[in-house]
Amino acid sequence: YTNPYFSQQYTGSYNVGMIRGSYHFARPDVSSGATQANYFLAHGGGWSADGKTLPGALDIEYNPYGATCYGLSAAGMVSWIGDFSNTYHSKTGRYPTIYTTTDWWKTCTGNSAAFGSTNALWIARYASAVGTLPTGWSYHTFWQYSSSPIDQDYWNGDAAGLARYAKGS
Repeated sequence: YTNPYFSQQYTGSYNVGMIRGSYHFARPDVSSGATQANYFLAHGGGWSADGKTLPGALDIEYNPYGATCYGLSAAGMVSWIGDFSNTYHSKTGRYPTIYTTTDWWKTCTGNSAAFGSTNALWIARYASAVGTLPTGWSYHTFWQYSSSPIDQDYWNGDAAGLARYAKGS
């Protein structure tokens, strides 16, 4: 899926001084992590140290189109995520934020700790508290706490911290 309003929304938010970001919905059953990272980068998923652009996010969660873990073993999934993450990092100097649920992470990566020291965590949990985080992360960077009436998220910090995060400092 490609949002037909992406360019308007992404450019428009930048033009009015908002901090903006984009995400890539992972499909590990379709192509390699590197292929998808390169596609994401070529279609608005990049990052720059302008203080208004967040590093891209890798949305990796239950497959709405088929097999729960996209037909991959836990080791295969960790390898796929690493391929995406390392490709993104090699082109931008930043690692992508990983958007996931703790349940999916435990089920499909074997609760891998491989990314906690490099990738920020955007945890999705529709509840009154963040809850248990996937192994490897001691804190969340973003928390999606509701999907009603639209997706609603918290930044784990203050406005100055968000600006520093966007800038890469």
